[in-house]
Amino acid sequence: MTQETWGQARELLVARVGKNNYTTWIEPLKLVTLDHGVAQFEVPTTFFGNWVSRNFADHILAQLQQNGATVQRVEFAVVRDGEPKAEVKRPAPASLSRPLVRPTRPVDEELPGAPLDSRFTFDSFVVGKPNELAHAAARRVAEGGPVTFNPLFLYGGVGLGKTHLMHAIAHELQARQPELRVIYLSAEQFMYRFVQALRERQIMDFKEIFRSVDVLMVDDVQFIAGKDSTQEEFFHTFNALVDQNKQIVISADRAPGEIKDLEERIRSRLQCGLVVDLHPTDYELRLGILQTKAEHYRAQYRGLQIANGVLEFLAHRITTNVRVLEGALTRLFAFASLVGREITLDLAQDCLADILRASDRKLTIEEIQRKVAEHYNIRLSDMIGPKRLRNIARPRQVAMYLAKQLTSRSLPEIGRRFGGRDHTTIMHGVRKIEELMATDSQLSDDLQLLKRLLQS
Repeated sequence: MTQETWGQARELLVARVGKNNYTTWIEPLKLVTLDHGVAQFEVPTTFFGNWVSRNFADHILAQLQQNGATVQRVEFAVVRDGEPKAEVKRPAPASLSRPLVRPTRPVDEELPGAPLDSRFTFDSFVVGKPNELAHAAARRVAEGGPVTFNPLFLYGGVGLGKTHLMHAIAHELQARQPELRVIYLSAEQFMYRFVQALRERQIMDFKEIFRSVDVLMVDDVQFIAGKDSTQEEFFHTFNALVDQNKQIVISADRAPGEIKDLEERIRSRLQCGLVVDLHPTDYELRLGILQTKAEHYRAQYRGLQIANGVLEFLAHRITTNVRVLEGALTRLFAFASLVGREITLDLAQDCLADILRASDRKLTIEEIQRKVAEHYNIRLSDMIGPKRLRNIARPRQVAMYLAKQLTSRSLPEIGRRFGGRDHTTIMHGVRKIEELMATDSQLSDDLQLLKRLLQS
C-alpha cells in the first residue's frame, strides 16, 4: 500500500513540478518507509537531498496527503552501499515544518569552470555601432538584477568580442555579488565533463553541480551540435536552470537557427531569450580599438613614439577580426622597441607585411549581390532571376556595376553569377549606372554607402 500511494503521488507530481524537474529530482527518490507520520526517502547524495528538501518537499507532502497517506513530514537520507539504514534524527515538534536536511552551499572549488582572463573586462571593451547592443545586453546581465531575458545568446564571427563580453559579465558579477555561483566554460569543456562523469559513474554529481549554479555561461555552443548525449544533458540542465529563474549566457559563431545538427528543441529554447549579433567591425570601431591598445602600449614602452596615420592605416587595411588587429599592434610595438625605432608607416608595412597580405580581403560577387539585395529590400533570388520589374532591374544593375568596380572578375564571369546572363547585358547594366550617377543624387549616395559597407 505504501509504494502504491507513492506511485499515485508521483503521477500527480509530474504535472505539479514539470516533466524536467520530475525526471531530475523526483524520479530518483526511493520511498523507504511511511511510518508514524513520517515518509522517509532514500536519496543518492546529501546535496540531492538538500535540493529536493528545499524545493520539492512541500509538493511531495501535499501529494502524499492527497492520496490518503497519514503523513506530516518528509525526510531524506543517503544510504551507503553495504551499510545499514541509519536512523534519521527527527527534529523537535516545534520545527516540524523545517526540512531535515539543511541546505548547504557547495564549496567554490567544486565548480568545474574555466579560468577567467583578467584582461577581458568591460573597461577594456571598446564599444562601437557593430557591438553596442551586445555590450548593453551584457551590461544588463552583469548588473545581477532580475532576469529579464533568458538566455542571453551572443553570436558572431571569430574575434568580434563574444568571449570578451562573457568574461566581463563573469568578472562584474563576481565583483558585485561574490556569493553567486558563476560557471564559465566552453561547450567542449561541458561535453568533456559530462563524458567523464558518465565514465566514472558520477553523473548525479555532474547534475548537482551544473544545476545548482546561479549563472551558467557556455562559450561556443555550436560544438555540442551532433553530440546526442551531450545535447540531451545540456537541454535538461538548461531547463532546470530556467525553471529556477537562473541566468544563462550562451555564445556561438552563428545564430541558433543556423547551427547544423542542433536538436530542434534546443534551438527553440535558445531562441526564446535575447539573441544578439556582434556585427563585423567597421573602420571607426577598429580605429577605437587600436587607439585604446596603443595608449596601453605607450605606458608599457615608455618613450616609444608612433607617427600620425599609422593607426588609421592599420584600421583601414586589417579588417578580418579584432584578434588579428590587436596582434598586429602588439608585434609592431615589440619590434619597434627591440630595434629602437619610431613606429612609422614604413616600419609598419615592413614589420606587418605578412598580416597585411593576408588581410587583403577578396570581395566576392555573392557578397555584393547579398548586400545590394538587403539595401533595396529585394530577394536574392530575384537579383539573379529573370524578372525585369524596375524595382528589381535597377538594384540588379547596381550590383553588376559594383561587381565590375570592386572585383577583378571578367564580364562573362560576372554574367554567369547573375543567372547566366550574357556579358553584353552586364556591360549595358554598368553603363546605365554610370550614366544615371551624373543626374541621380540618390543613386550616387546609395553607391557610396554600399561601397563603404562592402569595403569595411
